[in-house]
Amino acid sequence: MLLTLVLIFVVGYMLIALEHPLKIDKSATALLLGMGLWVLYGIFSPTLIPQLYPEQLAEYAKHHASLAEHPGQLSLSFLLHKVLVLNLGEIAETIFFLIGAMTIVEIIDVHGGFSVITSKITTRRKRLLLVIVCCITFFLSALLDNLTTTIVMLMLLRKIIPDQKERWLFAGMVIIAANTGGAWSPIGDVTTIMLWVKGNVTTGALISHVLLPSIVALAVPLTIVLFKLKGQIEPVEQTAATNCITTQRERTMFLCLGISGLVFVPIFKSLTHQPPFIGVLLSLSVLWIFTEIFYNRKSLDCTQENRVGTIIKRIDISTLIFFFGILMAVSALQSSGILATAAAWLDENVRNVFAINIILGALSSIVDNVPLVAAAMGMYPVAEATATGYTAYFMVDGIFWEFLSYCAGVGGSILIIGSASGVIAMGIEKIPFGWYLKRFSLLAILGYLAGAGVYILTTII
Repeated sequence: MLLTLVLIFVVGYMLIALEHPLKIDKSATALLLGMGLWVLYGIFSPTLIPQLYPEQLAEYAKHHASLAEHPGQLSLSFLLHKVLVLNLGEIAETIFFLIGAMTIVEIIDVHGGFSVITSKITTRRKRLLLVIVCCITFFLSALLDNLTTTIVMLMLLRKIIPDQKERWLFAGMVIIAANTGGAWSPIGDVTTIMLWVKGNVTTGALISHVLLPSIVALAVPLTIVLFKLKGQIEPVEQTAATNCITTQRERTMFLCLGISGLVFVPIFKSLTHQPPFIGVLLSLSVLWIFTEIFYNRKSLDCTQENRVGTIIKRIDISTLIFFFGILMAVSALQSSGILATAAAWLDENVRNVFAINIILGALSSIVDNVPLVAAAMGMYPVAEATATGYTAYFMVDGIFWEFLSYCAGVGGSILIIGSASGVIAMGIEKIPFGWYLKRFSLLAILGYLAGAGVYILTTII
């Protein structure tokens, strides 16, 4: 039964990868994959649920006496009202976060905020421009999450590079830079936030031990790509519409408010321990009210106004559906115990923290790194400070947790569907799976292994 779920998951991912030859939108395939796996999970629930959730199912049966005499219905009811609702809630957090972040970025964009930055980037040389973009992405991803950073940088690239195919090359490096930048910061990626909030790692140790490997993981593919780049980029023609609506001061104001709202999210998360989607929607609400007041004070025709009610209609719903389908599919694998089983097998048959993490990082290019890290955290409790031998690797700031942060974050760059930044870039820029696989997967692997080697060497020495 579990093998059936895995096979369908693999077939679904292959169909997503073959989107262009098949001429079937990846969003439709992802949605079918996510819904199909949960339908099958429901069919298999009478067998799977009692094995996976015996104690929770027994407790659930006490409060649903009418279903206690029908084990099949009881299992299905537990799956739908407990397991599915829990996973749907977690996915909804991501979707609402994405909606909030994308809307804030759109508000900045339509009011010319990004032109404040792009006007400062005067170079048209491709090599220098790529270095600048990657450096900005790397450090911005450490402050924001890699998803928001990718959205911001893709919007910037649209203002700088007019040709879509040429922009894909920069977008591919943005994915790698965003993932490597998020791996060394406690607030840079969902997985590092998980490890940091749970107390598995501390800020100082994570930065000091993972920063250098992350830089190497970016530097290796960046160096290779730079050798392939030649010439200059044609300038993008600036539209007069934005300039006549907002002044330079107003554009700067929208940029500062928007970026401040995004930076506020990890701070909000750290201070309140509430989900990031609340923070980003809180920022959006403030920016929304500011925009309303801004236009109320201006004497403009309705057609010239860019109120948020109009801007939000520009959000790419197809991308959100694609993201939703992928997360639903991964959640089915996670809640059915498939990911935990894989992690347990690694611990039993490999039993080497470096090898286990490298394998987990490679797996994170196929499935979401969040459930992988969650499964690892569930398997290995934090060891006492007095632990010795193999157990010592799992102490606070232990080698396992630091290396897990690196591998889970950086490994997601190997495939474009392996990270939130890759998925959102795939959706916004319509980057084909096969195109990224052909041009960036090997580069990402080389960077991933080089950074891993640096971490292992610095740890051993």
